[in-house]
Amino acid sequence: MSQNIEKITLEINGMTCNGCSSHIEKDMNKTNGIINSNVNHETGKGEFTFDTNKMGKEELINAVNSIGNYSVVNGIEKEDSFSTTSDTTISKESNKNKNQFDLIVIGGGSAAFSAAIKAEGLGLTTLMVNGGLDFGGTCVNVGCVPSKNLIRAAETAYHATHSNFKGIKPRGVDIDFKQIIKDKKELVSALQQQKYMDVVSDFENLTMLKGWAEFVDNKTIVVDGKDKYSATNIVIATGATTNIPNIEGLNKVGYLTNVSLFDLEEKPKSLTIMGAGYIGLEIAQAYSRLGVKVRIIEFTDRPLRSQTSDITDVLVEQMKSEGIEILPNFRAFKFEKRGKDTIIHCNCPDGSTTQIIEKGHIVVATGTKPNTSKLGLENIGINLTKSGQIIVNKKMETNVSNIYAAGDVTNTPPFVYTAATEGNTAVNNAFSLSKKSVDYTSLPWVVFTDPQIAGAGMDEIEAEAKGIPFEVSKLDLKHVPRALAAQDIRGFIKLIRNTETDKLIGARVIAPEGGELIQQLSMAIKFGITVKDLAESFYPYLTLGEGIKLAAITFGKDVSKLSCCAS
Repeated sequence: MSQNIEKITLEINGMTCNGCSSHIEKDMNKTNGIINSNVNHETGKGEFTFDTNKMGKEELINAVNSIGNYSVVNGIEKEDSFSTTSDTTISKESNKNKNQFDLIVIGGGSAAFSAAIKAEGLGLTTLMVNGGLDFGGTCVNVGCVPSKNLIRAAETAYHATHSNFKGIKPRGVDIDFKQIIKDKKELVSALQQQKYMDVVSDFENLTMLKGWAEFVDNKTIVVDGKDKYSATNIVIATGATTNIPNIEGLNKVGYLTNVSLFDLEEKPKSLTIMGAGYIGLEIAQAYSRLGVKVRIIEFTDRPLRSQTSDITDVLVEQMKSEGIEILPNFRAFKFEKRGKDTIIHCNCPDGSTTQIIEKGHIVVATGTKPNTSKLGLENIGINLTKSGQIIVNKKMETNVSNIYAAGDVTNTPPFVYTAATEGNTAVNNAFSLSKKSVDYTSLPWVVFTDPQIAGAGMDEIEAEAKGIPFEVSKLDLKHVPRALAAQDIRGFIKLIRNTETDKLIGARVIAPEGGELIQQLSMAIKFGITVKDLAESFYPYLTLGEGIKLAAITFGKDVSKLSCCAS
């Protein structure tokens, strides 16, 4: 049969680097009917030449949509549990073709869904407009869910090769890397459906639209430069993406971020990770334990610079023991290709320069930036921080009276659970006389390295800066019976109390599964529990939680000299 050749150009969401475009090209060129694929992540477009005798336009678009977390903007979108139309609108029949709403939510992640759920409860007609990542946003698609799944897989591999007990000799592990990634993809897909799409599937007043929103005025947006929609109030919940540093040659050599790294089904030869914040550290340890040689380049003096050095010292010792190379005070200033290798030119701590050779991939984990550049915020005069975050108060209000913002796009703590609270708060305050505020005083957080790092409230540096009279208790895990029984004494528990009130004002934990302690400490801070109360409460013996009691006792006694039964 003769070929009937046709060429089509599609706009594709979700690409961040050369790896993304190469991924799409590789998969599409294997598809029956595709003659040639040319995809450019910088323009966000893909040009496909295909034989119409073997596939139609709709099949081609569906083939692109089935690859990773990418999706076609112009054309027929992939099917999901909602009805889908060719203009990319996903909506209930009763809401179709309506351009006027009570509420417009821009974004599709945790803050946006929380806002939509609250709005449905209030009986508000709501339009959710989402561009970029698929509905569900960062957490379920490319953040919390996939990263923690890989971290747990990596822990399983590590414990199959390492033992804390002399009488137990591990025999090693066989790692099917491709299967791990496939399982991760299945989990992401299932949770994206169950925890997001299914939750709103029976909403009577919600319309969901795929596209890029831009403000015309404070009550009107235009989507993809075509259709206009208006609402009484608008919530901006567009999240954040990886901040790509402006370094010579970086865009030319190609790089990965968490968006593209987590979809690689072929195990990388090695990784050089740019940045030692929590994202870079979690990635480094997970991939190292899965058999990848890992290097971290950090331009400050130590990883996780936001935490005190006693915490980071414990983590650095562990990571180095696992073979992870950490280069603090190194600053990359140029990238170039030499054959298949990537050459990283760096300034060294002593002022000299060096060349680092990476045979695998570069991973950029140098923080995030808010997704505000394409919103047309200049048209409505929204106030931003120097880094581009939308400035909100504790009621999620911006400086424009009917515009609210929530989640990682704002100047608030960047966690999925804070985003959910903020989305709900924003809608409540937009449509209710009873205003609510979000209080971050006792906010708990966890870094999922091993040992885990967790915190709530302020640390000693913050307490000193605020002029609060304080005292610190620090208990090494070698004094906690549970840690001794497990023969794993890495880390410590640190409590900070107000010496005038004896109330707990902050806590930091670095310990295996230390994150499981932090909610209790957060609640103690929130409800004004004193250190005396913590010391005198009952704790099950041989639990890590008992370390809280011992840390509280340490303010007044040397626990190393106490019996296990003492209080």
